[in-house]
Amino acid sequence: MEILLLIIGLLLFVALVVVHEFGHFIMARRNGVKVEEFGVGFPPKAMTLKIDKQGTEFTLNWLPLGGFVRLKGEHDSDTEKGSFGASSFSAKTKIILAGVVMNLFTAWVLLTLLAVIGIPKLPLPGGENQFTVASDTRVLSNKVFVGYVEPNGPAEKAGVKLGDELIGYNCSFTDKKPQQLDCSNGVEIANADELRPTTEALLSDGAGSLNVVVRRDGAYMLLPAYPRSIDEVRATEEANRVCISEPVDIDRDCPQIKGYLGIVSYDYTIQRSTWSAPIVGAGLIAQYSRLTYSALGSSIANLFQGNGAEASDNVSGPIGIFVVLKEGASFGPSYILLIVALLSLTLAIMNTLPIPALDGGKLAVMLIFRAMRKKLTPKTEERIHGSGFMLLMVLFVLITIVDVRRFF
Repeated sequence: MEILLLIIGLLLFVALVVVHEFGHFIMARRNGVKVEEFGVGFPPKAMTLKIDKQGTEFTLNWLPLGGFVRLKGEHDSDTEKGSFGASSFSAKTKIILAGVVMNLFTAWVLLTLLAVIGIPKLPLPGGENQFTVASDTRVLSNKVFVGYVEPNGPAEKAGVKLGDELIGYNCSFTDKKPQQLDCSNGVEIANADELRPTTEALLSDGAGSLNVVVRRDGAYMLLPAYPRSIDEVRATEEANRVCISEPVDIDRDCPQIKGYLGIVSYDYTIQRSTWSAPIVGAGLIAQYSRLTYSALGSSIANLFQGNGAEASDNVSGPIGIFVVLKEGASFGPSYILLIVALLSLTLAIMNTLPIPALDGGKLAVMLIFRAMRKKLTPKTEERIHGSGFMLLMVLFVLITIVDVRRFF
């Protein structure tokens, strides 16, 4: 099932680029510009699917990285009838921005659909809450997952692994239904905030060991663990509090707060809306757009300050996307759809940036030369966008290297 969801997620990602190009295609035709080719994937060409009555060749290409449209007379200075260059400035602007609009619309449709069927609640920077309409939102489910396992800690010694779903303590298997749990004599963990107080309460009652119940790959597991004592944890926390309050010029290695089991957990919440779903979709687009532009601004600032590591924290390439989709497949279809929706929004945002070779860069170059009242010659245009394309390829390679180091 997870492999199937991963494949579907990758196909949907490719489809997002095709949708983007379809926006250019439709708007070009509406403004009388001939589309010479609509390609799915990038050359070399694998086959021609058909040639329609208006002379557009629909092709399938070998590199499955998205798609493209080839317009007649794509230089801004072309004058032949039916060419992009011969169109009005208004028409050119509409054609350039149509891809962005299509990706925004796709993101809104997907987010609205998810709000109706159940949308995952993602952790946001600074503890910000994901946008919703409180009066029309209810929680469908909440699962607790292991987000960190302390090396050689009690949980790791017991066999707990990163990504396990935490069910509770001291539950047992029923006799009638294998792999079905009976927690009537145990304790279930309903949310991540309950983990510490629940563990502490059991230890206060004299428990020296606990059967940690997790679900992994669809199967329940009982893992005997020996948590740290309450006195040990509190002593460690107090030592750490005193240590970090000392002057910063003292060379020291403060003891870390490790907790009872040595794990960090997080909630995976699915929440649902009804009448407010379209509003939630639009609100999420506004919220994630703001966060994305803020992250991009932070990356650029760090880059100019020479903080390369910090600059790379907010960017990712195809490998990073693959890893996110692969890990997200275990959370089910809703999570994959959410990632695809956010990727569609990201494509829209990236194409608004004034970077040559991207849609925003093409529009920016046209505006600059129009403001200067200078003619944009084919040679100048090719130099500008060619340089921008080379810059993007360099960034692509660098981001790929960062992704490889980050995930492998």
